[in-house]
Amino acid sequence: MADTGTAFDIVVLGGGSGGYAAALRAAELGKTVALVEAAKVGGTCLHNGCIPTKALLHAAEVADNAREGEAFGVHTHLERIDMNGVNKYKDGVIARLYKGLQGLIKSRKIEVVEGWGKLTGPNTVQVGDRTLTGEHIVLGTGSYARSLPGLEIAGRVMTSDQALQLDFVPKSAIILGGGVIGSEFASVWKSFGADVTIIEALPHLVPNEDEALSKAFERAFRKRGIKFNLGTRFSGVTQDDNGVHVTLEDGKTFDADLLLVAVGRGPSTSGLGFEEQGITLDRGFVITDERLHTGVANIYAVGDIVPGLQLAHRGFQQGIFVAEEIAGLNPPVLVESGIPRVTYSEPEVASVGLTEARAVEVHGADNVETLEYNLGGNGKSQILATQGFVKLVRQKDGPVVGVHMIGARVGELIGEGQLIVNWEAYPEDVAALVHAHPTQNEALGEAFLALAGKPLHAHN
Repeated sequence: MADTGTAFDIVVLGGGSGGYAAALRAAELGKTVALVEAAKVGGTCLHNGCIPTKALLHAAEVADNAREGEAFGVHTHLERIDMNGVNKYKDGVIARLYKGLQGLIKSRKIEVVEGWGKLTGPNTVQVGDRTLTGEHIVLGTGSYARSLPGLEIAGRVMTSDQALQLDFVPKSAIILGGGVIGSEFASVWKSFGADVTIIEALPHLVPNEDEALSKAFERAFRKRGIKFNLGTRFSGVTQDDNGVHVTLEDGKTFDADLLLVAVGRGPSTSGLGFEEQGITLDRGFVITDERLHTGVANIYAVGDIVPGLQLAHRGFQQGIFVAEEIAGLNPPVLVESGIPRVTYSEPEVASVGLTEARAVEVHGADNVETLEYNLGGNGKSQILATQGFVKLVRQKDGPVVGVHMIGARVGELIGEGQLIVNWEAYPEDVAALVHAHPTQNEALGEAFLALAGKPLHAHN
């Protein structure tokens, strides 16, 4: 017999970064919460995205350290990559984090409803035979690995979902897409010993970054022996027992063991009842106002289904925002440009705020100043044997509107960068702060000293 209904203050559809954050914060604020998830709480980020890829990237870093130890006077030798061992390590990280998240959810008395949920009314979600009623509904159904029209994912043609489960290192790989996902897999597989070629239709790798970072990134990848073809669109692929055979629109061909399709992620909204309830979709994305309300009843949306940056930490913060909005706390609106962005390859790319090109569009060319500080002047970067720079973008005689970095481990520096941009700091404000020596964090301090007109370890 069907359950005629269970009432909650909030029903959250989707247990990924956005959904579970909304559930945890809402419960903390005294709300009764049901969290509906068809797979595992934690979503793509924990199980098929951020965490497993970063585990692979750390294993790749260990491999590089072993291979290059002699340069530091430590005579090490990389014997082989054991993908079963790498996957055991990766899966162990995921399992520990998953167990911790389950404990958090249980401690907040959130009811996890396992199954495929569908929006069936302005305040109801159907999960199997059970109808959940929520005074408020939060949609956080996440995203899936996209392909191109007519490009079938099968056999040697795969997305990140299949690539994360490989129990071998390909001898060669073609990666379709030079954005974050493609660049990270290229970095991993090169460190593991594969011959890698990236195909990117746009003029640069990591094309959403400041052009100076993209060009430096390409130089670094070229130096590592990672090949790439830019500015020409993919035409087609065939596969046989010998591998994949890729053709571009200009007639160029490439052969490899496998093809990784890394052309972005699409919103998981199909067949979930959203349009039937009057929710506006655009190319599958849920359209909301700046306060993440869908315009229908008390229904909100968070995470990858909302147009904008598809980042776990964005979804996480949106989940917190919506919970506080529902609770009447009137939280400040999230500024998309103030969300930090990191590509966790070797080298890393990290940025927050406006690129130089975007700043010129917004403020005008005469009202934008930039400065680059080379990591060659930073002691810790020399110790780590990394190269790169910090680029600052500011309004002329005004606050810093963009912080952009490339080099090993610069993702760990972006926290200060986002404070600088989001608090609209002036160069003089940051130049007066003391940065510990020797750290890479000093590079930020030195860059701001230079931008404030008093450079020390820089020829500015």
